[in-house]
Amino acid sequence: MSGRISPALWGRQFQRSTEGGMTLQGQIRQMLVTVILDGNLPCDAALPSSRELADQLGVARNTVVLAYQQLVDEGYLISRERSGHFINPDILEGRHAPARENRAREGAQPDWDERLARRPSAQRNIVKPSDWQRFEFPFIYGQFDSALFPTSDWRECCLKALSVMEIRDWAPDLIARDDELLVQQIRTRVLPRRGVWAAADEIVVTMGAQQALYLLADLLMSERTVVGFEDPGYPDARNIFTNRTHALTGLPVDSGGITVDAALARCDYVYVTPSHQCPTTATMPIGRREALLKSAQAHDFVIIEDDYESENNFSGTPHPALKSLDTSDRVIYIGSLTKSFAPGLRLGYIVGPRELVSEVRALRRLMIRHPDAYVQRAFATFLSLGHHDALLRRLAHAYQQRAQTLTAALERYLPQARFIPVSGGSSCWVIGPDWLDAAQLAVAAAQRGILIEPGGVFFMTPDAHRNCFRLGFSSIPIHKIDAGIRQLGELLQEQAPASRPSIA
Repeated sequence: MSGRISPALWGRQFQRSTEGGMTLQGQIRQMLVTVILDGNLPCDAALPSSRELADQLGVARNTVVLAYQQLVDEGYLISRERSGHFINPDILEGRHAPARENRAREGAQPDWDERLARRPSAQRNIVKPSDWQRFEFPFIYGQFDSALFPTSDWRECCLKALSVMEIRDWAPDLIARDDELLVQQIRTRVLPRRGVWAAADEIVVTMGAQQALYLLADLLMSERTVVGFEDPGYPDARNIFTNRTHALTGLPVDSGGITVDAALARCDYVYVTPSHQCPTTATMPIGRREALLKSAQAHDFVIIEDDYESENNFSGTPHPALKSLDTSDRVIYIGSLTKSFAPGLRLGYIVGPRELVSEVRALRRLMIRHPDAYVQRAFATFLSLGHHDALLRRLAHAYQQRAQTLTAALERYLPQARFIPVSGGSSCWVIGPDWLDAAQLAVAAAQRGILIEPGGVFFMTPDAHRNCFRLGFSSIPIHKIDAGIRQLGELLQEQAPASRPSIA
């Protein structure tokens, strides 16, 4: 005979929450499914009556009735006339019993130190705390501001993608293909803004620009491949390339991006971020872009253009992409669709010669087959309805205001520091006084609720330029910027050597 479950269990299991938008009925259903599948209840156990559970949880009885009925329909519960609801013993059929914790290990264990071919975790990476949202002044790059997220527009597109006809398009395995509507929108809506025109078979969708870099490195680079790399530059790209080649060559960066000089002649590939150089935000002028393309033709190297933040331009007249000036297929173009919108969606793309794109698709198929087809369709709808263009206009306005507030605060509270003028994007590169250790400043700042990004990780030589740091402003409300920089200035003053004059 099945036993009754202690009422205390439900009080411990049920945690009413408004986060995630889940209804009370959904929360009750989630609680019941969790305790059933986790094996916390005996098979064929009787549940409280709907009235009893409603009283214990402090909810309306009808809410519990509807939750019970849904679980009966899905086979989790059995309803017995005049007896109540019981856990269906068949729901756990075929499952293994939970593994014993701390089982004694027997036999020789693999020596992972010997087996690992390389250790990506040992590479120098940008570090962002996972709980960055609890910090009062999050001057970190690459995160979004929920106040700017187009919730209703995105929900509309997600719902459209869930219609019966849409599901028939994206639910099957696309194998090596991409969502045709998304590719069309990239061709006709996204790329023309950068002056780039491409056929459908010259475009491949990736899980963010970072996967695009990984795919290209895997296909094009070997141990002896010479890759020219911006110094300072994007650490993740540097780490991806160094996994493939030992011949990474640093290229100095000035106010116009990388310099076009004799060092380029030794390169097989040159990686650049010309629209907003990472991390300095410098924009490569048109004359230097043309000189870089001429050098590529003269010395037979290929340019990998990472146009990761081109859409955030405050002037309204951005320079054309390198790819738009390319007449000899010397430029492989990488773009991001979701960096400004929602980084967690992970959508990017590669534009290149069709023979290269064909091989990228074949390699991607071995890794992930294709990016999430539902997300592709939802974002294609987002583009087609004009929501993305409208969002970019709102973001450009918001970011420009934040950039102006940030630079004014830097001039007021950090007069000893220099910064690159912000003409677009969502970050500011700051060069502190020579004595500054930005890593130590970041630790002290975090203790006061201020997040900044030390700049040393962007340089190829460890411990170089320790006085540099990056301030992102995409995720911090504008009214927080002045106070955050004021406190950062106070910390900088506290760390100043006693022999030096304090900051006014």
